[in-house]
Amino acid sequence: MTTFASGTTASNSKDGLTRDALTVLQPGFTGTTAPDWLLRRLGEGLASVGLFGRNIASPDQLAALTAQLRVERDDVLVAIDEEGGDVTRLEVRTGSSFPGNHALGAVDDVALTEAVALELGRRLAACGVNLNWAPSADVNSNPANPVIGVRSFGADTDLVARHTAAYVTGLQAAGVAACTKHFPGHGDTAVDSHHALPRIDADLSVLQSRELVPFRAAIAAGSRAVMSAHILVPALDPDRPATLSRRILTGLLREELGYDGLIVTDGMEMQAIAATYGIERGSVLAIAAGADAICVGGGLADDDTVRRLRDALVSAVRAGELPEERLADAANRVRALAEWTAAAAATPKASQAGSGSAAVVTGGSVIGSGTQHTNGLNGSNDSNGLGGTDGTSGTGGVNATGGTAGTGGLNGTGGTGGTDSSDSSDGASSSGGTGGTDGTCGTGASDRTGAPDRTGGTGEAVDVGLVAARRALTVTRSASYTPLTEAPYVAALTPVANIAVGDETPWGVAAELARLLPGTETGSFTGEDAGSSALAAAGARPLVAVVRDEHRHPWMATALDTLLASRPDTVVVEMGVPQSVPRGALHVATHGAARVCGRAAAEVIAGE
Repeated sequence: MTTFASGTTASNSKDGLTRDALTVLQPGFTGTTAPDWLLRRLGEGLASVGLFGRNIASPDQLAALTAQLRVERDDVLVAIDEEGGDVTRLEVRTGSSFPGNHALGAVDDVALTEAVALELGRRLAACGVNLNWAPSADVNSNPANPVIGVRSFGADTDLVARHTAAYVTGLQAAGVAACTKHFPGHGDTAVDSHHALPRIDADLSVLQSRELVPFRAAIAAGSRAVMSAHILVPALDPDRPATLSRRILTGLLREELGYDGLIVTDGMEMQAIAATYGIERGSVLAIAAGADAICVGGGLADDDTVRRLRDALVSAVRAGELPEERLADAANRVRALAEWTAAAAATPKASQAGSGSAAVVTGGSVIGSGTQHTNGLNGSNDSNGLGGTDGTSGTGGVNATGGTAGTGGLNGTGGTGGTDSSDSSDGASSSGGTGGTDGTCGTGASDRTGAPDRTGGTGEAVDVGLVAARRALTVTRSASYTPLTEAPYVAALTPVANIAVGDETPWGVAAELARLLPGTETGSFTGEDAGSSALAAAGARPLVAVVRDEHRHPWMATALDTLLASRPDTVVVEMGVPQSVPRGALHVATHGAARVCGRAAAEVIAGE
């Protein structure tokens, strides 16, 4: 075993320059066990390894893999892109047990966000992962954004800032370093940087008051790492994308914002860099600009890639293109983070998120105030009908013609339902909650009048991810809607998944509806004939249409038009950003496509 946390060398290490060049790399690999070349590079000075869905089969396998890495280097940084929600690596084949950022932002309870991040961090730490490339601090100011969307806490700057800080706090309380991304903000783009170089033309005052605010909050919360974005922001640097810009990484992030932690690049094989600068030249420019760690391995995951990047950095130093002191400083920052993670792993963890957690009630509950948001058909969609974040009740506002939502109250203290409107009943909560599992999620009361107490009023422990997914729902009912009692046909109107999400992770509500309503069948439909094809497949069965970002896909909106014209009783589930007007006999917005969001929606559809 070799250990370089203190900067000392081992007998089998390369010279200091080569070792530093390896130290700043965060490569990936294929397979569920570490290949020989990776173990050899760890012995030579490689300090970090990035994990992806292809590397994970189960928690036990992942724990064995990270243990294998630590036999060779006990202070290795094991990084992962585990945002929860749509972007999951831990549960890539089943879908996540945690809703993503957009769902947490919809609830707007910072205690809940902190608790979700804490529990996610615990699961990562238990498997030996100590660096998470999360959370996304991007303000989703452009609804057409093809790569951020539900990965963002929302479009409101202050909301994104407070939830970013809460997420960082919760994750790091579990001993896992947070890597807040994508600096200086990827929310106002219409191009996916996996495919090309996006450009943000906002002026400096807008950037200061919008994009940078959540990153200031993350820095104040102590985020151990920040990830750069492959975006061109002319108001900050007209010539180079943020990842390669000294003005942005050093001048803005280090000097103006006062950040002193690790700066990690986004994946260097993404086309925004690879197709314009190449990964070798891009890596040299990134370190020179102020980055400390080069993320690579999502698409290029072999020893040749590590060798090419190592040699490019060494050659740049020897040619005078990269100051040796800058490379050494970057390597030392990597080692410093490794020291922090080692110390954090040795420190007993608190039973729940930080002492400042809001809306914590009896027994350590973090369910907090407010309940699922519900709107009457054609009523105003009150996005502010949320629980307060200071432990007080949030008010629902008027959200249905003739019906006023009740105030949420602390879950377990008995808020009342809306009046004279069958669909404002979600403002209710029955009394009697108790503490939850490990102090991370309390057991509250039902958040739908007449529904069973599904959050554990009888003492049942409920996972914090499911609690959050249920609270994040926005439900719009017609007066005539009654829950389904027979197996439906689920028509998934399926867009092309972005690369960050991937196409291997299942999404939708069909699997969860099949659990509640055996005999449920499903099909996937895309393109101009999607609506008519779905109608033919459904026949006379109850019909559930599942969409993802309807507002970004004209064919999807057309398909819904076709379905609703023939079948006005269709249930519509929106699992992306809910920008389109709710329609259908029942409309459920989940604010994300995680498996747990599908479960929460299925419960509403079936009246559970």
